[in-house]
Parts: sequence; C-alpha cells; structure tokens
Amino acid sequence: MEDKIKIIGESLYRFQAAINESGISLQDFIRENYVNKWLSDELYHAMAIRTTFVNSSLDFLQSEGLFNLEKVMMSIITDPLAHDIEHTPSIPYKGQMYLTTHSMIYSKFLACSNPNIKGVYVDSPNIRLEIESPTKEQRGKYLIDFSQIDVELKRDRSITLEQYLHNQNHVKEILHEDMKKIKNFFERLIVHTCEELNKKNTDDLKKLRVVLEVPEIPFPSFSKDYCTKKYGARTYEEGAGEESKSQFFWITGLLRENYDLVYPYLLPGGKKTDMQSKSIPSENIFNYDICAKSIDLTTGKHTPAKEILSGAIREWLFEPIVERIIDNRVLKTRPVFKDGNIENIDELGGYGPFLLFVSMKRDDGTPFFPATMGGGIGVERTLYAILRGEKIKRIDDITYFGKNPDSHPLYLY
Repeated sequence: MEDKIKIIGESLYRFQAAINESGISLQDFIRENYVNKWLSDELYHAMAIRTTFVNSSLDFLQSEGLFNLEKVMMSIITDPLAHDIEHTPSIPYKGQMYLTTHSMIYSKFLACSNPNIKGVYVDSPNIRLEIESPTKEQRGKYLIDFSQIDVELKRDRSITLEQYLHNQNHVKEILHEDMKKIKNFFERLIVHTCEELNKKNTDDLKKLRVVLEVPEIPFPSFSKDYCTKKYGARTYEEGAGEESKSQFFWITGLLRENYDLVYPYLLPGGKKTDMQSKSIPSENIFNYDICAKSIDLTTGKHTPAKEILSGAIREWLFEPIVERIIDNRVLKTRPVFKDGNIENIDELGGYGPFLLFVSMKRDDGTPFFPATMGGGIGVERTLYAILRGEKIKRIDDITYFGKNPDSHPLYLY
C-alpha cells in the first residue's frame, strides 16, 4: 500500500507541476473542474432525476417477479466486448489473477440456471478503460466506470440441437415470439420510468430545459440493415432518430457479441455461417438497442439519438456457444473434456469452468445452462441521452465522479 501511495503521489506531483506552468494552481483546477460542478443547480436536478430513474426501474423489475442479484466486481471471466477498449484491469489475489467486470453478462446467465427463477436484475458496476478520442475531442457519452441496470429473463424454451439444425422454421417462429416478449418487457419498463419521472421530477426537467414524453407501445423499430443502407454506417442511430417521431425507438439485428444469438448459425452437415463475412442479414441476428433523444423545452427540437440499452436473445446450446466464442476470436481453441476435467484448461483462461458448466446435463439429459434473453441499461448514458441540451452539455454534467476519457488527463476524485 505504501508503494502505491508513493506512485500516486509522484504522479500528482508531475500533474501539479504541469498545470502550474500554465498559470493554474491545483486549487484553481479543483474549483473549476469539480467544485463548481458539485455545487451546481444542474447536477442537483440531474441527481434528483437519476434517483427516480433508478428506483422506479428497480421497482418495476421487482414487480415483474425478477430476483435481485448481488454485484460481481471481479471474476476470472468477464464480457470480452466487441468494441475497442484499452485493456481489462486485473487484480492479483490469493495466487489467482481476477478481472474487473466489463459487465455481469456471464453471472446473469449462470444465476438463471436455477429452474425456479424467472429472471434476475442488478444495478451493477462496470469498468471499461475506454480509449480517449484520437482527435482529443469531447465525445460526451463515454465513462470508464459507470452503472448499468442488468436484466436477464428465462425463455423457458426446450429447443434441442436436433431441432435447432433441422427444424428452422419452427425455431424462428419461437425466436420471433420471444423478441416480441422481451421488447415489450423493456418498453413497459421505459414507460413506467417516464411516468414516474413526469410525476416526481417535473420541476427538475423544466429547470434543465427538457421535455420527457411517455412513449407509446410498441416503440418504432428499425433494422440495422435498413438504417445503414439509408443513413450510412457511421450515422445510422442519428438518422433513425430523425425518422422516429418517438423519443425512444429500437434498432435491431446488430452483429456484435459472441453471446448475442445469430440464427441459423450452425448448419446441417457440420457447416456454419461465416461470421467473418460481415454479411449476415439483420433478420438473422436476434439482438436490439434502445436509442433515445432529448427534447428542448422551448423549441421542441430533438437532439441526435444515442443508444441507452443493449440486449439480445442469447445463444443457449453448448455447440454454437463454443463456435461463436472461437469465431469472435475470444479463444483460439475448443475445450477438451475428459473424465470430468478439461485437458486443455490452461489454454482457455476463465472460460474453462464456464464452458464446462455449459456442457453439463441433468440426469434426464437436459442442460443446466438456461435459455435466456436480456439487456443492460446504462444509467449515466440514459440520463445524458434524455437530458442533454441547453443545460447539460457533457456526460460529466450529470455525474459527481464520472471519469470521461476525453475530459481530464488525471482523475482527482
């Protein structure tokens, strides 16, 4: 501990010397970048809205019969994520190396293996060392540590590998039914939180100069293929937002994480869909984002839309789970099981115990691993999406201690 204090102190010494050269004292820096924000009316109103948003979301999830799951902040396995991050922070402890959680995705899956549980939720901490803007511009939406309301629901579908391979029409019919169910679930959650915010935080919304509409169900929904063809790969969220009359809308079918369901993926005869071709149609990718925009109180104009929730129907059979992990280049080799052990466990990192559990079956031959669907709602990202405008300019403006990679070279609190 003493060594770490010394290292931090030396870093702060260099930081203080650097800002002194530009004519600013450390006190000046703290006052400008922290104190003024902490004492501001804008942060007060944003925190009041945050409190209602989180509490009403959790109340809804509890009322739906979901169980609250404990927070998992370190594990031997975490979400590998499809987008670029700098690296996964690690913690050595008791002879093992643990990873800080990018998200609790694998924990949610395993918790749902209990046959009596309908689903789980958790207001989870996440650490992602996002890469700063290469052009040093303020992008606004990124934080390296943030809160996410993670949700996972049981699908209660007993589709075998044989049915998966040879009865595609039946499987697709079930998957489309489940897509409707999970989208309706999250839509009702958003409607509930919007109603509560308009009931309890009318004055806070007015002071921040924004309007929050209670959206109608179902939300408008656009496939990614449609959006990118019409608006381009870089601006499809904003383009769909301009097209949507609703403040909240869906974009579906985004080729992303290894656990987001692609169907059909494994094909009869040992073949499989080429994941590297990037040409898988959106209709075969069973995942979704909710995007949102803010509405100016005076002009009624909408800001560009931002993603606030990502989720999917999950891969649930052992064989496609393994192949997706390989094809997403998370692992280079498949597990080899023998006599209850993993012969190549040293090549699998934290995925070894996870994949062993996925392969395990009950006495009747059914897997312990559950079929689920779910998503994660970024708390700070949602607040930024619906509140930004005249008063809220950056995601920093709605957090006390938000560590935006584009804001400061060093975080003091």
